[in-house]
Amino acid sequence: MSGPAPDASGTTRQKLIDAAIELFRRHSVAGTSLQMISDELGLTKSAIYHHFRTRDELLSAIMEPVISELAELVETAEAQRGSRAQAESMLTGYISLAVAHRDLFPIFTGDPGVAELLRRQPQSATLVKRQADLLAGAEPGVSGQVRAALVMAGISAAVGVDFDGIDDRELVDELVTATRRTLNLRSPRHKT
Repeated sequence: MSGPAPDASGTTRQKLIDAAIELFRRHSVAGTSLQMISDELGLTKSAIYHHFRTRDELLSAIMEPVISELAELVETAEAQRGSRAQAESMLTGYISLAVAHRDLFPIFTGDPGVAELLRRQPQSATLVKRQADLLAGAEPGVSGQVRAALVMAGISAAVGVDFDGIDDRELVDELVTATRRTLNLRSPRHKT
């Protein structure tokens, strides 16, 4: 007697997500239709509608795991004592998150369709504001806000570049070093 049949529905859902990510990367969110995704996979549009009623629903499914991880990072950073410790925690966590999701970050941060979806989701918009406030906390005022925005955009842009001969750990280290300078954070002292 054989085991249970594989979850075809779950497999199809993941294939839809993977195809959407690739098409969003190539054509942007606004430039990708559900029809394009169905054509890419050789599925009917009704097969997509079984899983996602709209492109925004599909985009939300792609973003949800990263948004959940970001929420945990923000909560961890907010629990630190002092604005510099909070900024450091947020910075290193965000860089690790961005590098871990290199395939998604250029879509999330560079696509107007994603920005529009985030604006319509108050929880996500609030989360991004909390993140920026944590990064700006080490230098109050407009200067800190500008530096935080620059750091967030720079990290997102850098993880989208295919650097030759650099592994993820080295990329994290380089980004931490560069962005600490931008935020006027000192490198933590190492105990010897």
